Amino acid sequence: MAEGYLLGVDIGTYSSKGVLVRPDGTLVASHTVPHGMDMPKPGHFEMDADGVWWHDFVVIVRALLEKSGIRPNEILSIGTSAIGSCVLPIDEAGRPLRPGILYGIDTRASKEIAQLEAVLGKDTIYRISGSHLTSQASGPKILWIRNNEPEVYTRARWFLTSEAYLVYRLTGVPSIDIYTAAGYAPLFDVRRREWIPEIAAHIVPLERLPRAYWSYEVVGRVTRQAAEETGLAEGTPVVAGTTDAAAEALSAGVADFGDMMLMFGSSIFFIMKTAELMQTEHFWSSNFLEEGAYSFLGGMSTAGSLTTWFRDQFGTWEVEQEKAGGPDAYAQFAELASHSPAGARGLIALPYFAGERTPLHDPKAVGVLFGLRLEHTKGDIYRALLEGVAYGIRHNLEVMEQEEVRPARILAVGGGTKNRLWMGIVSDACGVQLHIPAQQIGASYGDAFLAGRGIGLFQSLADIRRWVTIREVVQPDTKDRPAYDFHYAVFRELYRATCPLMHRLSDYIAGEA
Repeated sequence: MAEGYLLGVDIGTYSSKGVLVRPDGTLVASHTVPHGMDMPKPGHFEMDADGVWWHDFVVIVRALLEKSGIRPNEILSIGTSAIGSCVLPIDEAGRPLRPGILYGIDTRASKEIAQLEAVLGKDTIYRISGSHLTSQASGPKILWIRNNEPEVYTRARWFLTSEAYLVYRLTGVPSIDIYTAAGYAPLFDVRRREWIPEIAAHIVPLERLPRAYWSYEVVGRVTRQAAEETGLAEGTPVVAGTTDAAAEALSAGVADFGDMMLMFGSSIFFIMKTAELMQTEHFWSSNFLEEGAYSFLGGMSTAGSLTTWFRDQFGTWEVEQEKAGGPDAYAQFAELASHSPAGARGLIALPYFAGERTPLHDPKAVGVLFGLRLEHTKGDIYRALLEGVAYGIRHNLEVMEQEEVRPARILAVGGGTKNRLWMGIVSDACGVQLHIPAQQIGASYGDAFLAGRGIGLFQSLADIRRWVTIREVVQPDTKDRPAYDFHYAVFRELYRATCPLMHRLSDYIAGEA
């Protein structure tokens, strides 16, 4: 195995993380930087490309070099990932023209989705892009800029996603990876792996869209200017990288067909590796990170963002205890919730606090706490939120089963896996095993592996098996299944009953009533 180190950096929703890894998978150093995101109006979620994405990258790289004591020229290759797919217009000089528009939690482009479906036809979009248009699609968000910010649209030389902006700052080369390009639906043909001129004519000139690379392909090398800003060595190879969820799937050990990563981050996202492109009514499909494999994908709009919301709104005491040297606030909430029985004493949460992605595809859905009574406790409410996410996962798995898509193994990753109570709730409510990898570093670990693959240290992405072992398999306990079955049925019916009211309320808030 080669001497030296691989650098991986991931820009997440609430924090960024970087790692230095030896080619055998040994972690040498890591560094995390917290950040926030902007919500200028309901349904609009954005990040500052320079103030967050590039800033975090620079801070992380310099911290890793200082912590590890290694020389910059000992870094063999660089891989990046970030939230996505996002939309960032940059001008001829590479300057961002507006904040980056985020992934599926940003629901601003509903009118543009309707516009494209009317012009192109839903069936055509589905056949070519592999998925129906939802808030996850970036094509309508480019069209939103064209419709609502014409001066930005006119000045834009390139439309880049988040990790591609990092690659651009490092190398000066505009790019996108093939996996993430599918998120630019309906602009990208997932079978031919190229942009579609006939569709681009309705959204954006083809010459403003970058070349698509495999995630492990070397796009360019660190420029002199980037080296001065970051402390990296000029000439270091930089691979295309990918979206954070795909990098996390790789870091989780998604190696065989049928392996599915279930990521408990700020939202829920899952990726299953498949041998064929599997197009279904309710989910997304894409290429995987290398030739000969595809991805079956879905995701919920909330997960960890719900527990963060709960902490920020109702956890003042627990946060103060944590600051005073006590247990982590989330551990305190989990302890309270552990004293609440399955079903949270009849309290049910619809977790649609930011709309919902799969399988509902309803950006106008809103959160609901149903069944509140005076005897309910903070622990009951917290447990109801955890169970609401579990019911959402079960809903996805059931619809997948109806569409004849069955994961062979579920690999659970992300910050939510630290909550053993939550993992037990998901396993019990869904009736599935959860395989939890020992290495919970996250997407940056997958980025480092992609960097190594790009310079020939690994023959295929399946070699990630060398880096990943399973720490625990959470087995479903059937004793609470009747309670979960009952509350899940109410959960499903509750959405159907309140959906019209949700839409009326969302339209009113958006000023569309």
